[in-house]
Amino acid sequence: MRPARSAPRRLAAAPRKVRIIGGQFKRTPLPVADLPGLRPTPDRVRETLFNWLAHLVPDWAAVRGLDLFAGTGALGLELASRGACAVTLVEREPQLVAQLQALCERLGTRAVQVLRGDALALAARLPLASFDLVFVDPPFGARLHEPALRAVRPLLAPGGLIYVESDAALPAALPDALGLTVVRELRAGRVRARLLLAAQPAPPAGPDKGQVDCPPPGLSR
Repeated sequence: MRPARSAPRRLAAAPRKVRIIGGQFKRTPLPVADLPGLRPTPDRVRETLFNWLAHLVPDWAAVRGLDLFAGTGALGLELASRGACAVTLVEREPQLVAQLQALCERLGTRAVQVLRGDALALAARLPLASFDLVFVDPPFGARLHEPALRAVRPLLAPGGLIYVESDAALPAALPDALGLTVVRELRAGRVRARLLLAAQPAPPAGPDKGQVDCPPPGLSR
């Protein structure tokens, strides 16, 4: 996750650090910068999410992931730790971008690329159908969940998954309108988490930029 431009009301004090909970980078600490709106996915929710994924993803090594609001990198780096072949982290804040780059260098991973910029603008420049798993976890109160889901849906490969975390219900008709099916969901306090499956090809969204394999896809100009 990443901070919003204007500080939303905090749900609770953020921890100073979280840890990767599984895989080759297990127990690696991820610092949580003191920035308004920065709210790492709670450990319990993250553990539940990756338990869901363990039953739905047949081969971690074939997964191409996108963390659209990376923040601490807790979701995207957790995916890389499980062995995903390529993970793209998108973050706007310079301090967090530098932190993510330093973490990737320290971990020695070449599977992760960090892109600095506005999440929705960068999503519009990524190749279509180029990701198997997308994390959508914008700052609560920023009203970005629906536009972000619409932005990433064309980026999802057939049979791919989108994880969305929010503090409010999504419009009831939105998943169907985007060709998505809710396959898992939970509520922990004010956190609402849903895992959505692309059960059919994405609705038309403009010229196809082509599908790519690992390494992570580059941006169109």
